[in-house]
Amino acid sequence: MTQRSYYLMMMLLALLLVYLFVSAPVPLDAQASKQRTVSIKKVLEIANAMNSEARSLYTGKIVGPGKKQGVKFDENWEKDDVEAGPLPAQFLRLVARELQRSPVRLGLYLGSDYPINTANKFTNEQAGFFSELKNTGQPQFFYTKDTQQYGYMFADIAMVKACVSCHNKHDDSPKQNWRMNDVMGATTWIYPEQKISIEQTMQLIKVLRNSFKQSYSRYLDEVSHFSKRPEIGKRWPASGFYLPSVEQFMQELDKRMSSATLKSVIALSTTKVNTEATKKE
Repeated sequence: MTQRSYYLMMMLLALLLVYLFVSAPVPLDAQASKQRTVSIKKVLEIANAMNSEARSLYTGKIVGPGKKQGVKFDENWEKDDVEAGPLPAQFLRLVARELQRSPVRLGLYLGSDYPINTANKFTNEQAGFFSELKNTGQPQFFYTKDTQQYGYMFADIAMVKACVSCHNKHDDSPKQNWRMNDVMGATTWIYPEQKISIEQTMQLIKVLRNSFKQSYSRYLDEVSHFSKRPEIGKRWPASGFYLPSVEQFMQELDKRMSSATLKSVIALSTTKVNTEATKKE
C-alpha cells in the first residue's frame, strides 16, 4: 500500500465515523473527498447491503420472536383501531418514506410480479428488468431515459417461513403457492447521477442509517399508544414481552453493518487511487 493510499484510508475512516455518529461533522480534507468520484453502482451495492442488515435485524430479532411473545404485526398497522407494528415490507416502506424526506436524492422501492398491493406490481421496463433478474439470478443495474435515473434491482428472496405463509394465506394475494427461496419480488434503488464524490457517498450512508433509525422510532411511537404495551428498554423479544429502545436497536444494527460499510467505502476509494496511480505510470 502506498503512503497516499494509507493516508486516504485513514481520512475516510475518520470522515465516515464523524458523518455517521456526529451531528456537526468536522471537515477533514474536504476538497479531496469532493474531487474523488465513485460509481453509483458500487454505492448502491453498499446501500443494499446496509438495508439487508436492517431488514434481517427487524425480521429476525423483532418480528419473529415478537410474535411468539404476543407482540402483534399487521399490514394495516397505521390504522387507528389496529394495535400492531409494521410487517417487514412495511418497515422497508417506512425507510423509503424517510429517504423521500431527506436532501439525498436516493429512492427505494419494493415491487413484485405478484404483489398483494397491486400498486407494487412491476410494469413496462421494470417488469423486463425483474424478469431478467429472475432468469439470471443476478442484480440488474440500468438507466432509464424517460426518468433519467440510474437504478439497481436486487432480488427479495423468501428466507422466512412467516413471510411465505402470510402471502399464501392472504385473501388479496394473486399467488398462493410460494415456497422458501422463491424470488418474491425485488428491492430497487434509484439515483440520478452515474458518479458521486466520496463526500456524497458518506452523506448518503449517513442519511440511510438515519432512515433506519427514524423508521424504528416511528414503530415505537405507535407502540406507546397500545392498550397492552411491551416493555421498551434494553431487552429483546426473545426474552419476553419486550422491545429494544431505539438506542439498543441501532447499537445492534451498527455492530452488523458499520465495519462492512467502512471496508466497502475504503475499497471504493483505494480502487480509485490505484487506478489513478496506474494512469500516471
